This record gives sequence, structure tokens and C-alpha cells, in this order.
Amino acid sequence: MSMRRDEIDIQTADGVAHAWIYRGGDGPRAGVLLYPDAGGVRPAMHQMAERLAGLGYTVLLPNIFYRAGKIAPFDMGTVWNDPPERARLMEVLSSITPERVGIDGGAYLDALRSEPDVRKDRIGITGYCLGGRMSFLTAGKHPEKVRAAASFHGGGLATDQPDSPHRLADRIQASLYFGVADSDRGCTPEHQGILATALAAADVPYQIELYKGKKHGFAVSDHVPAYDPEAADRHWRRLESFFAETLA
Repeated sequence: MSMRRDEIDIQTADGVAHAWIYRGGDGPRAGVLLYPDAGGVRPAMHQMAERLAGLGYTVLLPNIFYRAGKIAPFDMGTVWNDPPERARLMEVLSSITPERVGIDGGAYLDALRSEPDVRKDRIGITGYCLGGRMSFLTAGKHPEKVRAAASFHGGGLATDQPDSPHRLADRIQASLYFGVADSDRGCTPEHQGILATALAAADVPYQIELYKGKKHGFAVSDHVPAYDPEAADRHWRRLESFFAETLA
């Protein structure tokens, strides 16, 4: 299958977000918005976007940290144990509020849907860590544009805050998949229960799958030492089947 990569700038209400588009073939097909994890866009995420496009989708990978300007990349293997780098990352992450996810998500979806080779009625989202939360939030804030949304080791999906993502359950029209590490403090069994209750009450089709014995970050190759090849392969199988069923 031929693979093409393009770059575009997306105008949002708060500025301009650079983005990459991977096309895994020719002709009209489903589009997928890929949200990176807390490390942002980097080689590991480009590899994931290319692999996803290879399944037959047009994939949009945006720079979700565009508000921070040009920043040095983060080393996901060391950043959490390096106080200055951790502080720098946390400052960047503070720019990603639920309100801003709504603003940016709408712009990203519109950009993807405006691509001539994308079917506007077949749009999916997937995301990792922070991006998993953004995937769920975007599905809730733009329900008419999203057919399927996946979240892998996403945190903060169900909190006691008024802007918690789970409170958008009654707006969601998409099918949902959540891949959860069993030792993830950001998505504990209690959180999963709150999330499941909200989704069931709203009659949203969903699946929460536990990746037993795995750590937060299991699907992303440079997220050491949490990365787990077996769990990553399993995540790809689930993502492939989930999108095949919901976006076909």
C-alpha cells in the first residue's frame, strides 16, 4: 500500500496548530484523529500514525501543544524522574483544559473532514494517556462528528470535577473503547465504575478492557519502562477490529 505524508496548519480560535496527515491508500475512506500522549508529537507518534494509516485510514496527527510555541522534545523515559523537565512538562500540560480540548477538537475534526479523500460520516479518534482523555472529551463535545473513539491508558476520565469527561456521557453518539492498565492510578477500578455507570445510563455502546499486569503507557514504544510489546500488539489488534466494526 502506498503511503503519503502531508503537513498542514490548522486555524483554531486560539492560534495555529501544525499537523501531519498520513494517507494509507487512495479513494474515499474513513478518517482518524490521533491524539498523542503527554510527550506530544515525536518519532514514536509518527510511527503510530503511519501504522494506523496502513490499515486503510487517513490519519491526522496534530501538535496539541501549539499554544506553548516551539518547545524542546521530552524524553518520556526520563521526564518523570527529572524535576526540571517534569516541571516543564507539567506547565505545557496545563494548557490542555477541557474547554480548550473542545475548541481544538472541533478544529481538528473539521480539518480532517475537509480532506477530499475522507468520508465525513466515518470519523474515529484514538488517543494515549492525555490523548485518551482528549479522545473521550472530543467525542462528547462534538458528538455529531465522531462515530468511534478509543482511549488507551487514558487518565482523568471520571473525576469529581464539574468538567469531568464522564459528565458528557449523555451527549456522546460514538461507540467507545477503553484500554486500561490495571495498575494505572489515573483510571482505578472506582473510576472505571463511575465511567461505566454514566455510559450505561446514557445508553452509549462501550467496552472497558483491562490490560492485566500492565502499566500506564504500555502501548507507546518510547514510554519506558512501561512499554509492553505484548500489550502494544494486543492494543493494535483491538484498535484494528474496533475501527473495522465502527467505521466500515
